[in-house]
Amino acid sequence: MNRTKARLEASKVLKRLHSLGQRSIVAGMERFGVTSKKAFGISAPMLRAFAKEIGTNQELSLALWDSGYLEARALASLIGDPAKVTEAQMERWVKDFDSWAVCDACCGILFDKTVFAFRKALEWSKRDEEFVRRAGFVLMAALAVHDKIAKNEVFVRMLPSIVRGASDDRNFVKKAVNWALRQIGKRNKKLNVLAMKTATQIHKTGSPPARWIATDALRELRSKNVQRRLEARKRM
Repeated sequence: MNRTKARLEASKVLKRLHSLGQRSIVAGMERFGVTSKKAFGISAPMLRAFAKEIGTNQELSLALWDSGYLEARALASLIGDPAKVTEAQMERWVKDFDSWAVCDACCGILFDKTVFAFRKALEWSKRDEEFVRRAGFVLMAALAVHDKIAKNEVFVRMLPSIVRGASDDRNFVKKAVNWALRQIGKRNKKLNVLAMKTATQIHKTGSPPARWIATDALRELRSKNVQRRLEARKRM
């Protein structure tokens, strides 16, 4: 599919998205902190069903992203081809992140499956822009859950970035830092021990966001349910 054809197809998709939109869903999104100047109001299950209907289509994904609509960008993340995503594309898109919903969908569905994911997680976690920094930590969390063959060492290298990020009191950043720490700590027993040590280190820094991140992470990582699952996984 060439660019001209992709733009024409994107126009058809946008018309369909517009027809599916509901203002009540837009209002509900706003209550959960999902704000966007361009949103139709479409539920996540409906978008996933639409994406399944379309299938993987990198050219259409790029064209939909350029429309700027929240749901079109979520759909772009669902149909994009991680094997064709370039580093330049990732840098362009991350600058467009304007809500946690788009950030998390893109990082947790598409970007985490690219060959650049681990490097971008570390790079973006050091950037100043709120949603770029969030993207770095969301990538860490997504990789900890989705990449079943990655070595422990790559996640150990993320822990210093998590310690640094724990001082950021911006809500969307601190929640992503917490998310990354918890998901790394639930991956296996060794990482669980290291994540709990990291949480203790974070708590000692004393800042309000650090204390919240550490306390919440330790509550889950020490829980009986998590410890039981890790022990069972260890015996497999």
